[in-house]
Amino acid sequence: MIKIDNVEQAMERVEGVIEHTPLRHSRTVSEATGADVHLKYENLQRTGSFKIRGAYNKMSSLSDEEREAGVITASAGNHAQGVALAAREVGIDTKIVMPKDAAISKVEATSEYGGDYVEIVLHGIDYDEAYEKALEIGEKEGRVFVHPFDDEHVQAGQGTVGLEILDELPEVDTIIVAVGGGGLAAGVATAVKARSPDTRVIAAQAEGASSLKQSLQRGEVYERDSVSTISDGIATRHIAESTFEVIKERVDEAVVVDDDETANAILRLLEQDKTVVEGAGAVPVAAAVERDLDLEGETVVPLLCGGNIDSNVLSQVINRGLINAGRYLKFETVLHDKPGALVDIATRIADHNANIYAIHHDRMAKDVTLNAAEVEFEVETRSREHANRLVRALENEGYDIEVLG
Repeated sequence: MIKIDNVEQAMERVEGVIEHTPLRHSRTVSEATGADVHLKYENLQRTGSFKIRGAYNKMSSLSDEEREAGVITASAGNHAQGVALAAREVGIDTKIVMPKDAAISKVEATSEYGGDYVEIVLHGIDYDEAYEKALEIGEKEGRVFVHPFDDEHVQAGQGTVGLEILDELPEVDTIIVAVGGGGLAAGVATAVKARSPDTRVIAAQAEGASSLKQSLQRGEVYERDSVSTISDGIATRHIAESTFEVIKERVDEAVVVDDDETANAILRLLEQDKTVVEGAGAVPVAAAVERDLDLEGETVVPLLCGGNIDSNVLSQVINRGLINAGRYLKFETVLHDKPGALVDIATRIADHNANIYAIHHDRMAKDVTLNAAEVEFEVETRSREHANRLVRALENEGYDIEVLG
């Protein structure tokens, strides 16, 4: 297992290459948890995530012979960008295998960071299939594999973020870290437990890619058949053997959050803390707000590990978050197709202090009678209670309402 010496050596190597990212108090998350919450803005790191720390530490540690052989890796996006930038910084020929459905923004960013040093290969439906292809290429071409988490140099590099937190906020009681393959959690826990043994480290996973809790319960690494989550940065089927050993010894608790809770956290951070995070970056905040972690009165740091969210995904997540918060209501009703009918219901909606986003009017719907029209409304409301109150009021006024979202 990695030791604090490995993390301290990594800090010396990455100094001048990485950003010392901000650690700022969050009034809104503090109020939601009863804790003194400080967000670690690793979403503002170079390449938009913590991954450059581990990638650079690994690649700058290679021998001349290994550098000459070149590098190969696999990634769904963030590790790819970290390796690409490290390849250009160190000057190493690199191939990166990414899943075919990797976010277009992450594929393009990887190409831009790496420039002439990087070739991207698209293969497979997820990280695990891309990983198998990368191993095949590496063996055939004699390249050095830079694993996104199952590597001591990578884990030690990720642990440098833990040193930054302790240097700036030595009184921290709890640090919450997202887990995919476990490299970040292993590195941070190693740094934290060596410097501040009483500080809790909590690992948080996405429900659709959770394997850590099952692994801890079984006492061995558990592998899922598949993954499905908006948190693509931590969408792996299993953690590594090496990270599992570290986590068993140095992480205090493992929790799971679902995609709705993650979407709510993304929206909270966007609106109230004015920062954009991807799913993986929001998971620690979701865990702090949604799980009973006994945080009240503590000094807590959720680690916002990445901000590389695809614009289309962000739009969907915002809509999901608004629906979950009761601030977006989509419903359908049937109106008599006569002058003034649409005005009447629109006026009633306005009288209940709701704002209409859009109206879709369909006279030709197959399941409505002649002289009737099916109408779909998208409405802005203030809360779930407000949305429910509006629906009840319209029903009491004689409208047959079907809530769609």
